[in-house]
Amino acid sequence: MKLAVLTSGGDSAGMSAVVRAVVKAGILSGCETWIVREGYEGLVRGNTDTQIPPTIEEPFADPAARQRVRSGKATNLVENLRFGDGDLLRDGTGDHARGRTLKGRYIVRAGWDDVRGWFAEGGTLIGTARSKTFRTPAGRLAAAYNLIREGIDALVVCGGDGSLTGADLFRSEWPSFVTTLHSEGKITDEQLSKHGHLRIVGLVGSIDNDMSLTDLTIGAPTALHRICEAIDNINSTAASHSRAFVLEVMGRHCGWLALLAGVSAGADFIFIPERPPQTDSWEDEMCDAIQMHREVGKRKTLVIVAEGAHDSNLKPIRADYVRDVLTERLGLDSRVTTLGHIQRGGRPCAYDRILPTLQGIEAVKAVLEATPDTPSYMIGVSENKITRVPLMEAVAMTRAVADAIAAKDFAKAMSLRDPEFLQSLEGFMTTSLLYKEKMLSEEKRMRVAIMHIGAPAGGMNAATRAAVRYCIKQGHTPLAVHNGFKGLLDDAIHELSWLGVDGWTSRGGSELGTNRTLPSVDLGAVAARFQQHNFHALMLIGGFEAFNALLILENGRSLYPAFHIPMVHLPATISNNVPMTEFSLGSDTSLNALVDACDAIKQSASASRNRVFVVETQGGQCGYIATMGALARQLVYTPEQGMDLDMLRADDAKGKSEGRLVIRSFLPTKKRTAPPEDMFRVEGGGLFDSRFASLGHILQGGVPTPMDRARAARLSLRCMAFLEEYHQSLLAQPLKSRCAPPESAAVITIQRSALKWVPVTEMVKHADMKNRRGKEVWWESVKVWVEALSGRSELGQVYVVSGSNPSDYLSLRPKPP
Repeated sequence: MKLAVLTSGGDSAGMSAVVRAVVKAGILSGCETWIVREGYEGLVRGNTDTQIPPTIEEPFADPAARQRVRSGKATNLVENLRFGDGDLLRDGTGDHARGRTLKGRYIVRAGWDDVRGWFAEGGTLIGTARSKTFRTPAGRLAAAYNLIREGIDALVVCGGDGSLTGADLFRSEWPSFVTTLHSEGKITDEQLSKHGHLRIVGLVGSIDNDMSLTDLTIGAPTALHRICEAIDNINSTAASHSRAFVLEVMGRHCGWLALLAGVSAGADFIFIPERPPQTDSWEDEMCDAIQMHREVGKRKTLVIVAEGAHDSNLKPIRADYVRDVLTERLGLDSRVTTLGHIQRGGRPCAYDRILPTLQGIEAVKAVLEATPDTPSYMIGVSENKITRVPLMEAVAMTRAVADAIAAKDFAKAMSLRDPEFLQSLEGFMTTSLLYKEKMLSEEKRMRVAIMHIGAPAGGMNAATRAAVRYCIKQGHTPLAVHNGFKGLLDDAIHELSWLGVDGWTSRGGSELGTNRTLPSVDLGAVAARFQQHNFHALMLIGGFEAFNALLILENGRSLYPAFHIPMVHLPATISNNVPMTEFSLGSDTSLNALVDACDAIKQSASASRNRVFVVETQGGQCGYIATMGALARQLVYTPEQGMDLDMLRADDAKGKSEGRLVIRSFLPTKKRTAPPEDMFRVEGGGLFDSRFASLGHILQGGVPTPMDRARAARLSLRCMAFLEEYHQSLLAQPLKSRCAPPESAAVITIQRSALKWVPVTEMVKHADMKNRRGKEVWWESVKVWVEALSGRSELGQVYVVSGSNPSDYLSLRPKPP
């Protein structure tokens, strides 16, 4: 099969990662891979020069292999290694007339090395354009001819709803185009027979995150990063001068960016298209809310306006007008900041490297499995599950949102968004507004203890802020327990306030203080503190230690009545090693810190050409960070798998020596062996040298990512609802004989496409307590693709190194099959 990939419509971070993934996965699947420059416009223009450029690189000496490449029949990675246009595409010099050029060549063969390192590039290196010609039947007929002339029978399209609609239309018209071309004598009988069906798969590239039936679109997480980075910078000057800032962000028909930025950055008010202000006098509603915040002592004000925001009568709400209202009615020194195309630019965040890679792999699978009877599929994501949905069903639902907004049916517009969108909006209202009246009556209110356990992780403070704001809205009393169970025993407990946690969303680490001490240090004294402070509920935020602590407290219920209260664990650890949940707070922040560090290190590795960097991550006996970081960078060694030496020698022998990164998790083997950097140095001989970089606690620190902040707020509010539910059920029991059921001590988990509560007594069955990780991990299969996309499995034998130090090596021996 000959497979082509193109990007169309507006650019977004992660599009280049999609192209890389499709090319590499296609080659691994036995396909010839091509790229289409300049989107559908390049498809219409095609190639004016049909000859293979004479300077094509052939990095192998086998005459038979050389002939297979020249005849378009290359079958393995080595024969698809490089076709010479990668540098022209990456450097943007492809249209220069001098030397090798891409002029007149819009459908280009791409090899393995031609897309090396593309996942770290913003935008799309193959170009994108909105083609008026392709919208005409004549333009699509020309596109069909150009594909058939190159022998291409499968197409992967990355773009917005318009681009994907065009792809599906192109596919539906394909049989008539083939018939027309044959009748005009432009294609042969053989081509008519071979190209009767066009396989098409779509991926959504859109910073607005406006496509239905998928949780995230490619580019949206990076755009959210850019917005929150800007807000974090604005906040300091806003607080210094006690100013109000009105920030305009993109989102013509979808308010996802404005909403998630509001949740992640702690905005005071937002305007989004799907849920306009409920009253005509929205100015009064906004000013009343902001005035209350100012009265309790808040020095800064932030209002976020989506570019498509409007009132209930569809009258546009402009950032300049919002600024004037704040200035005239509240007397605030107000400023407007319009981010514009800054939101599109820059390097992709970690998620916009990992998600496009996994979706690109799935796109190739879908193309290979496509038949004339199957619909065109769109590759999406639901929580942590890569999905396939009928492309036109997703497009129709997306357009239905815009139609509902135009018809002023805002309830329908909200119902067409995914459930997480509504949860985020409700969460924003809960955590941003200061309510005058408490929601619950006195007898239903709780005293909620909040504690951080284990190592610090990004999102801990954001989760605490959300819980505190919810408590105050409902009428509960939020009690901070400082320094974990040590602090509890030292009576380091105080009540948190609405204003006191205002700036916590962007703060890394743990504002409450944290350590690894478990309640078993003195369970009786812990129970006494629970009783002394009359805790009605407990919220633990942390990693494996928090899970262990909750298990100890639940087991202690048989001895201490004070533990018969609802207790919940919100996983927060950069290691992501809590059993049964696929994400923990802090893991996204840590991944981005790792990717940023590796991007910097890669510059040195590339400049030195033959240098290998071994980058050591944290993670203990869980290899999540190393594995997912390698998916966004290069090779990986994890505790679950052990260490191999190999691929670098074979790779550099057949490809370019441009430097390599090898990522390993801390303590990758039970028995400490020679450092891998020494293994590479000794065994590499003169082929390459090696350097070592341990990132250590850099991976714990820094500003939490928007994804960790937003997820923290969402999960924290679900935890509070859980505590309320079981507290109400316990109130129905007699005070002296209250008995909390086992399911009232639970861990909130993300499993595939759903949030699930798992009783801690159930979770322990799935835990490897010795190695402090789950017995089964969802990302185990990802390691296979890490190795495949690095070329390790294709470039020669894989070897294992034995020995305790560099001078005591045994000989290299092939790994047993």
